[in-house]
Amino acid sequence: MNQSTSIAQDGGMLVLGAGELGMAVLRHLAPRCRDAGIALVALVSPRALAAPTPAQVQAHDELRALGVGLLAFDLATRDSADLVALLRRFDTVIGYTGFVAGPGTQRRLTRAVLDAGVRRYIPWQFGVDYDIVGKGSGQPVFDEQFEVRGMLRAQQATDWIIVSTGMFTSFLFEPAFGLVDLEAGIVRGLGSWDTRVTVTTPDDIGRCVAAILFEQPPIANRVVYLASDTVSYGQLADVVDAVTGRAVQRELLTDARLAFDLAANPADGMAAYRIAFARGDGMWWDKEQTYNVARGIPTVDVGAWLRMHRA
Repeated sequence: MNQSTSIAQDGGMLVLGAGELGMAVLRHLAPRCRDAGIALVALVSPRALAAPTPAQVQAHDELRALGVGLLAFDLATRDSADLVALLRRFDTVIGYTGFVAGPGTQRRLTRAVLDAGVRRYIPWQFGVDYDIVGKGSGQPVFDEQFEVRGMLRAQQATDWIIVSTGMFTSFLFEPAFGLVDLEAGIVRGLGSWDTRVTVTTPDDIGRCVAAILFEQPPIANRVVYLASDTVSYGQLADVVDAVTGRAVQRELLTDARLAFDLAANPADGMAAYRIAFARGDGMWWDKEQTYNVARGIPTVDVGAWLRMHRA
């Protein structure tokens, strides 16, 4: 593929970032774009192209094989005028950068998208329901995501789609998060055993986002909910019991315990996240009411994920 020719075209879709989630979306989006004759480009850091790691070399080779153009741009150092000029070349922009350039990244990107007159934007909102969480949750990231929604709703020139996915399924089993310790046979609940959480795998997100972008009539100016699974912490322990074939030890981290842990170590980001995911409200939704269920798109539930990834 002639990369420079693809990138020089006006219109098309730009995916900001080619990390775990960006790659998952690109894999599912590329065939649809190819069939529709739509140019698909991934924005990556200049360093990733100039001096890629072995993993980046593999990812870039995969994207080129899929017909995806690669465009180098440093979000952390380039000014807003350069960013607006770049975004103006694309019809659809999809954000997968997270807060790579620090706090304010998502507000800055959204402002640039609007100033560039991009026709359609999917911001990096692949998480919890920030409308319910609101501001003042104690999570600055959540506050910024809530503000981005306000920016989008305050204008009418750019269509937007917010995709709410809950946390990555893998995060339930992230050792630093401290919910599931498979080696020790411990599952910890947050707040109460009935508190629920919605989780989605990156591959499921990629499959669904690709479908959402090609919906007819087009989806616009609304929140779309996805869920690979929605479980209570008690149900999570039951799943681990069933998959491992042994009864795990169950340890409940009450709200008081979580608050004590954060007060003892205010710089512990995971302690703050445990408090957030103990709240329940805004952290889950009924899987039966999601886009993937409505469209009959299969997803990987928690039990299936654990069976696939268990060592």
